[in-house]
Amino acid sequence: MKIRVGVIFGGESVEHEVSIISAIQAMNKMDEEKYEIIPIYITKDREWYTGDMLKDIDVYQDLSLIKRYGTNVVLYYKDGSYILQKKTGLLKRTVKEIDIAFPIVHGTNVEDGVLQGYLETIGIPFVGPNVDGAVAGQDKTVMKDIWNHIGLPMTDYVWFYDVDYRQAPETVYKEIKKLKYPLIVKPATTGSSVGISVCENEEELKDSIDEALQYDTKIIVEEVVQNLKEVNIAVMGNYEHQKVSEIEEVLSGNKFLTYNDKYIGGGKGKIKGGVKVGKSKGMASTNRKLPAELDKKTREEIEDIAIKAFKALGSAGNSRIDFLIDEKTNKVYINEINSIPGSLAFYLWEAKGLDFTKVLDEMINIGIKDYKKRISKTHSFDTNILAGFASNNGVKGMKGTKGKLS
Repeated sequence: MKIRVGVIFGGESVEHEVSIISAIQAMNKMDEEKYEIIPIYITKDREWYTGDMLKDIDVYQDLSLIKRYGTNVVLYYKDGSYILQKKTGLLKRTVKEIDIAFPIVHGTNVEDGVLQGYLETIGIPFVGPNVDGAVAGQDKTVMKDIWNHIGLPMTDYVWFYDVDYRQAPETVYKEIKKLKYPLIVKPATTGSSVGISVCENEEELKDSIDEALQYDTKIIVEEVVQNLKEVNIAVMGNYEHQKVSEIEEVLSGNKFLTYNDKYIGGGKGKIKGGVKVGKSKGMASTNRKLPAELDKKTREEIEDIAIKAFKALGSAGNSRIDFLIDEKTNKVYINEINSIPGSLAFYLWEAKGLDFTKVLDEMINIGIKDYKKRISKTHSFDTNILAGFASNNGVKGMKGTKGKLS
């Protein structure tokens, strides 16, 4: 009997379209002899749809087709099963049952622990990090503070809330002055280089902060690495076991890898309806050297730091971790983690002899094992402390208070 895999993608995120590309790439590579693949697309207005048509990238050229021909559903737990039930109509029938959820989502409201929290609440097995790992992997301030605590090498940084900047900008600027220009300004919780810019002076800094504030309530400002070489590595596993992929060097004519570099400039597809179609390969189309040209010592250092970083955040599944190297000093800095990376970083594993289908299979197996560990722990007690509580603690008769607990 096939395992029914619900691939969840889309969502209210600035990386919505990137998620569609990543998910369709994955669904086209899953082993159909082992898995029944059930697409679950979340629209930008948070409606959930399913239907085999959602496996086809051409459908997303006209999003109205999805609402017309897809089935609007909700996912919930019922009688020991996880059900996609039709949301509208007189007969709210069960459309599909799924055994495990596979979120292939990017950005806020989906990759950042929000979706993982819902999946944990209903109790369904799922692939990738749990809530803690997802939060730490999406919020650059949490991520860097944790890494800083365990002594991983990073560039100097400061972060602040939007309210702090609006109420006391001089205090924020005072902290930033401790850093050396050029600086890179980032929204704390976005990915795919959205809202990021480099500034050379205080005047440009203000513009960069204003840009970042359009996307987030928390902003992080970091020193730029000079003589930059940017390299990435993937780590697969959980807190118990980890393995590393090949290392790539990403190539860009810009001071950092932009959204255009990642998803538009490197491929030959066309943008239709906000989605790159045609020959696009998502992150797989980025210009790169694979494997990266690194000496043995630097390669081993990156692999060691990547595993430590992965474990410290409680990551699980398959994450890509980005590094910055100053080629003049050969100093290595960890930059950030992508808990659910674009294209699931399959190309980094292919370079090490593990094809995309096997990568997906391993990710699903890790999700199943993590679920078994999770349910083996005690999360509730078979006692009712409320028995007799009302009469003994003055709660009996509260109905007459009309809900006023003051």
